[in-house]
Amino acid sequence: MRGLIGVLRIYLKHAAMFLALGSLLQFASADAPGQAGARHATPLHVAQESPKRPRITGIDYIRLYVNDFNRSREFYKSIMGLPEGGCTGDTAACFTVFWNRRQAIELEPTRSSEVKNWVAEIAFATDDATQMRRYLASRGLKCGSIEQKYGSAHFRVADPEGNVIGFVQRNSSAIDDPPPQSPNQVARRLLHAGFVVKDSAAENRFYVDVLGFKLYWYGGMKEDGVDWYELQVPDGDNWIEYMLNIPATADHKALGAQNHFSFGVNEIQAAAEQLRKNGVEKIAGPGIGRDGKRGLNVYDPDDTRVEVTEFTPAQKPCCHPYAAPHPTP
Repeated sequence: MRGLIGVLRIYLKHAAMFLALGSLLQFASADAPGQAGARHATPLHVAQESPKRPRITGIDYIRLYVNDFNRSREFYKSIMGLPEGGCTGDTAACFTVFWNRRQAIELEPTRSSEVKNWVAEIAFATDDATQMRRYLASRGLKCGSIEQKYGSAHFRVADPEGNVIGFVQRNSSAIDDPPPQSPNQVARRLLHAGFVVKDSAAENRFYVDVLGFKLYWYGGMKEDGVDWYELQVPDGDNWIEYMLNIPATADHKALGAQNHFSFGVNEIQAAAEQLRKNGVEKIAGPGIGRDGKRGLNVYDPDDTRVEVTEFTPAQKPCCHPYAAPHPTP
């Protein structure tokens, strides 16, 4: 039952046909979390002494936990049509989303079925990984050591709720030849990643105050509610999404609907048709969501939701207007 509730929450956002089910779901109304984010100004003398934050330009890769490695590998290779490879120097399976942007999906076998968030890591591209690590350390954050990942500098840090965040500084030259393009690839752009958030004020102190993320959009299942809160990277158009008001008792299926990621496409009907050609039998959508965008959802073998959405809205969103520019192909 809890899994069904979680799935219905997603349908309410992403397909207008499900809006009638809104009265069946409980949710906690909240003030816009962005208003709860820390507005504590750093003292001038501290700011002058602290290292400057380098640019954060977008999502570099998303790493996923998987249970059945071969099934998941087949899903992302054959169903989503992603070319495998292009990420040397790592033992996990890697799929290139778009070579020129160096975006990728990684798979890592999970060691425990008790994992709550199967989106294992969201990694962002930055101009200077060493400077970023120095900057975060100056703000009191404990960072992992800098390692070479695909021949590029990389380190990890945890946000206030324990979500693993990576930063990658790509080399200017290619590490190897790009993998062959896949003729059945559904999408060629990662747009956002979402995860369950319990304390939006604490998360905002990290993402807004420290990292400089900016508001993109927020809204809810009801006009005065806030169930989804989206923050765009400071120097690009990718974003993260807080999934709010999720019960502590949510089961694996419900959490898989909340902890998710998204591809971007120009035309959602073409994406749906390609998914059907690739062998998908169950597609949630296409429909127009509460954010005003046309989109659809499919689920990987571990019930992680894979969203596909158009870059720009087809109609005015519910609740609040967009506060930042939309992504481009």
